[in-house]
Amino acid sequence: MNKLKFWASIVLGVGLLCPGQSASALPGQTIEEVAAWIQAHPTLQPASGETLLVRKSDTPARRFVFEALTVSPGRAEPDRSGLIRMEQMLFFDRINGVSRSRLENSLQVIYDADVFEDYQRARVVYRYPTPEHFNAAQNRRSPLLESLQGEVRRGERFAYWLEIAQIEADTAYSGQITVFLIEDIEKLVLELQSRE
Repeated sequence: MNKLKFWASIVLGVGLLCPGQSASALPGQTIEEVAAWIQAHPTLQPASGETLLVRKSDTPARRFVFEALTVSPGRAEPDRSGLIRMEQMLFFDRINGVSRSRLENSLQVIYDADVFEDYQRARVVYRYPTPEHFNAAQNRRSPLLESLQGEVRRGERFAYWLEIAQIEADTAYSGQITVFLIEDIEKLVLELQSRE
C-alpha cells in the first residue's frame, strides 16, 4: 500500500511537500549533503542501500528514478569537485503516459516552492524539435529525432531540462526533468544541437 501511495504522489503529482519545508539538497552541494537529504525526504523514501539513486516501480510498466549525479547533463565528463551537478527524475509509464504537466508537478513535489517558482519564471534558451530537426528527420528518417520533445530553461538559481519521448501518436511513455547548474547550460545546448 505504501508503494501505491508513493507512486500516486510522485508519478501522478497529486501530493505536495509540507508548507515551509525547503529543498535543502540541490545541485552545487556535496555528495554527503545530498545523500542525507535523499534519506530524509518524505516522498523519495529510498530503500535500504539507496543513496544517490532511488528507484520505484509498482509494475514493470510504471517506473520512477531519482538520481543525483556529479556529472553535468549530456555527455558525461569527469568532475572531481565532489559536488552534485544535476538531479534528475526519470519516468516510464505505459499505463497513464507521461506529460509535461506530470513532470512539472513532480518537480513541485520533490522540491520546495522557491525551486518550482524559479522553474516557472525561467527563460527558455533552447527548445526542440526545431524546424531543422524536422528537415533532418525527414531526410534521414530518424524516429529518435521525430519523437523527442524538450526544452532547456535558465532560471535565476538553476537550469532545467525537460524531455519527453513521444513513441506513439499523441502518447508519450517516458520523460525526464533535470535540475542542474546554470554553468552547464551551454555544454548541454551544444550537445542537443549536434543531434540535428
